[in-house]
Amino acid sequence: MAIRNLRLEGDEILTKKSREVEVIDEKIQTLIDDMIDTLHKYNGVGLAAVQVGVLKRVVVIDLYDGNDPIVLINPVIIKTKGEQEVEEGCLSFPNQFAKIIRPAEVIAEYTDREGKRMRVTAKELLAQTISHETDHLEGELFMDKIIPGTLEYLEPEK
Repeated sequence: MAIRNLRLEGDEILTKKSREVEVIDEKIQTLIDDMIDTLHKYNGVGLAAVQVGVLKRVVVIDLYDGNDPIVLINPVIIKTKGEQEVEEGCLSFPNQFAKIIRPAEVIAEYTDREGKRMRVTAKELLAQTISHETDHLEGELFMDKIIPGTLEYLEPEK
């Protein structure tokens, strides 16, 4: 397992569409493990493979709620409900936060790391994170969706 380099603001790869994972092989399993390590190193909640330079439809999410990180391969949001205004940041845009409108609830289908097709009904933070990370897979960035005038830059910790 390894910490991967994050792709940051201005990196062209972040605007590219990720490709479907066709086979969940050892290479994908290693990518998942590395993504979880990288997510934890930077105290993130979600990470898409494109953020570590891999154009594959893989997402890892950790809500730090005592459960294992969630791995979503080829996730698709099939239904959304309601709206929530949330404060959002992104590991690819360090120390930048803004308000954004996300669905209050999403239903998503995905394949887990064992190859089983799954469905999740997510609310609040999980719904927000699934929406944010699936946007990454489409090459869409949260910076393009912020509520005007809400962007804040925080000083990096020394």
